[in-house]
Amino acid sequence: MRRILLAFSFIFITLFITGCNTSHTTNVVNTVSDLHINQTSLLESEDLLIIAHRGASAYAPEHTLVSYKLAKELGADYIEIDLQMTKDGHLVAMHDDTVDRTTNSEGKVSNFTLAELKKLDAGSWFNEELPEYANPDFENLKVPTLREIFEEFGHDVNYYIETKNPDQYTNMESALLSLLDEFGLLDETVEPGKVLIQSFSEKSLRTIHEMEPSLSLVQLQTQKEAKKATKKTFKKISEYAVAVGPNYKAIDEDYVKKATDAGLHVHPFTVDDPQEIEQLENWGVAGVFTNYTDIYEKLAKVRF
Repeated sequence: MRRILLAFSFIFITLFITGCNTSHTTNVVNTVSDLHINQTSLLESEDLLIIAHRGASAYAPEHTLVSYKLAKELGADYIEIDLQMTKDGHLVAMHDDTVDRTTNSEGKVSNFTLAELKKLDAGSWFNEELPEYANPDFENLKVPTLREIFEEFGHDVNYYIETKNPDQYTNMESALLSLLDEFGLLDETVEPGKVLIQSFSEKSLRTIHEMEPSLSLVQLQTQKEAKKATKKTFKKISEYAVAVGPNYKAIDEDYVKKATDAGLHVHPFTVDDPQEIEQLENWGVAGVFTNYTDIYEKLAKVRF
């Protein structure tokens, strides 16, 4: 709970001195996040890791550079990037394997070339769906490539990357590793845990593990898989992964104990209720995915 106290204390002091100057508040939150970055491995943090689910997706259109930038400003420990692949082999940030939900078009991502995908509006849907957070600047935002994300943030953020539907795409894993290598994110000097790769596909994770054993991998689990998980399940996962990512609604304290006893970290998704996050932290989870990157500030308000 040290992080909660630190966050609340810094925010209270900053508001008192600056008269609620928001730019200063952002700097304070970043300082809190820096406590993690300076450690030997982010995964070994004593504090709960905050993973920005699709960026700061409660406040900005998911999987856009705007959403990722806001997540960074709000002090996220990781930005989560879901990967799909275009017809001409470019890795792009999008959760669904179709463009229907988050753009002004329809169809499979794999049926679009990058040039065609770049013509789509990936932001206006957010203004229509969440008018309380609507912003004219969100209109006509573009779907970013993984390359563009790396060019924007470099080594300044920590990445939590998911191979989505890898069986649909040829060489998704090798394309991902090639980009990580190009941007120096596989260098020996990079701190452990700076890049995490997650997937529901054990096959995809094992492929990556064989190609680049130094990468930290996370096995995602559906509600059904999490509920059925046993000690044997976690032992098998620990052969290639360092963590599990279950649906938080499917787990309990016993699940967390079995996973941690097998040497695995537990990073449940997707938790937006501060009190539920507090309970998960008490059970011993190491991090949570949330749409509200400022969730600790919300929790501090509840507690204090």
